Amino acid sequence: MSSIPVSSLASAVPGGVQTPTDTAAARTRGLVKTYGRGPAEVRALDGVDLTIERARLTAIMGPSGSGKSTLMHCLAGLDSPTSGEVEVAGTGLGDLDDNALTRFRREHVGFVFQAFNLLPTLTARHNILLPLDLAGREPDWRRFDTLIEVLGLADRLSHRPSELSGGQQQRVAIARALLSSPDVVFADEPTGNLDSRSSAEVLDFLRRSVDELAQTVVMVTHEPTAAAYADRVLLLRDGRLAGTLERPTAEDVVTAIAGLDA
Repeated sequence: MSSIPVSSLASAVPGGVQTPTDTAAARTRGLVKTYGRGPAEVRALDGVDLTIERARLTAIMGPSGSGKSTLMHCLAGLDSPTSGEVEVAGTGLGDLDDNALTRFRREHVGFVFQAFNLLPTLTARHNILLPLDLAGREPDWRRFDTLIEVLGLADRLSHRPSELSGGQQQRVAIARALLSSPDVVFADEPTGNLDSRSSAEVLDFLRRSVDELAQTVVMVTHEPTAAAYADRVLLLRDGRLAGTLERPTAEDVVTAIAGLDA
């Protein structure tokens, strides 16, 4: 991918990169999520208190069944907690009805999934623009052009997903997630279906979107090499926050995960 100067990316944000007054992009307090009842009850989240800081890449890791995907779904408003509070961009999600929550996600949250979630009948361009089209919002064409250039998609905009490689499809999904300048982008195993080269390209751009666009990214991953791109790694075990790592190496992550399994 081509290297775009910091100033070019920053200028694609209205007013340039700004320092927000509130450093928290999202918070949880006493977050509990259970499935089932009685003896069959599973406590996927067990009183999680955390703060996701703005303009940082936060990775969520833990053993299988630790609650990392459930935590992301509750943070993103895709699932409702059993109890506790979730706040995103200063809004308590528990205060919103279904329609208001749908609007909130559309206006404030971006998503990048392992399965890409592109519509097969639409071109790359139309897939990128789809959320704004559905919301009846005019795209920021300057930001669109910048994202397309940085992600190397200029010659792929007329292609349908079946005509794109996995890495190209994920870059389309990232452009779609970032175009609306969301408060938080949630990335659920974004490199899970990619080869090592495509994974590195996708992770590099997520990292640059934080450093150069002041984007907030929360990423669930099981890959230590992916987590090493993060500013902060949240470690979960049995539905509880078991520790954090700041600017870790892949080796730091491997050691920490091994400690959780011990």
